[in-house]
Amino acid sequence: MPRITTPDGIGLHYEEVGSGTPMLFIHEFGGNHASWEPQLRFFSRRHRCITYAARGYPPSDVPGDVAQYSQALAVADAVAVLDALGIARAHIVGLSMGGFATLHFGLRHPDRALSLLVAGAGYGCEKQFEDYFRGVSLEVAERFATDGAAAFAPTYAAGASRVQFQNKDPRGWREFADRLATHDSQGAALTMRGVQARRPSFWDLEAELKAMMVPTLVLVGDEDDHCLQPGIYLKKTIPACGLSIFPKTGHTLNLEEPERFNRELAEFVAQVEAGAWDVRDPRANPGEVMRTK
Repeated sequence: MPRITTPDGIGLHYEEVGSGTPMLFIHEFGGNHASWEPQLRFFSRRHRCITYAARGYPPSDVPGDVAQYSQALAVADAVAVLDALGIARAHIVGLSMGGFATLHFGLRHPDRALSLLVAGAGYGCEKQFEDYFRGVSLEVAERFATDGAAAFAPTYAAGASRVQFQNKDPRGWREFADRLATHDSQGAALTMRGVQARRPSFWDLEAELKAMMVPTLVLVGDEDDHCLQPGIYLKKTIPACGLSIFPKTGHTLNLEEPERFNRELAEFVAQVEAGAWDVRDPRANPGEVMRTK
């Protein structure tokens, strides 16, 4: 199995296919590297596509200390993958937990990102739900640790923003739920405690986001309720940001609506590579309803 080793000694499994401009795919908490298969099959026709299993997700290593899991380390791991493969810059694509890593990648390493695709990111960002999110994250971590992934996966996979996927594509949802059941229970618990429960809100990063000039596209499902307002916030805050909202769609965007996801990403990348994805025109003043002079 192809592996790289991070600067802090963690082995990460990765997969790559295709040739062309590189694209790095970063998976969500409920998925793993295999969750990007519909995207790798599509984009490898014209891009060098790379995905990897995050630390805590076999066949990558599963460190046993919560101090070895954090938002900063998630970004460092993405950089380590690019470094090991000799890739200077790539289009960075992430969903949910991977979307957070993608956004922080752009903040910390803008020179390494050709663009950022941030999908389904926002849980825990809304200030009124911060305490609730941190508390429920720790509860989820405890369920993984005590019950185990196989027993807890059916509950987690049937969350309020996952049932849309289940209703539209029962077979695809079943694959997602079965994959979740194979996760390492300790790795899932530590990831939830060290990364999910501790990451900062987008609102705490406002000054940095306003200064980030990397071309960015935010994707969110309209029934992924706790990602909607964070998505709009990113649109209004990041200078070169677009926002696309998928109707009647939940959290698992790339699997629930793979054709639309691929189409949106392909158009975005094409515009970026053509130099046509720019910052918002200053004449598009959000304080102006109609011009009178």
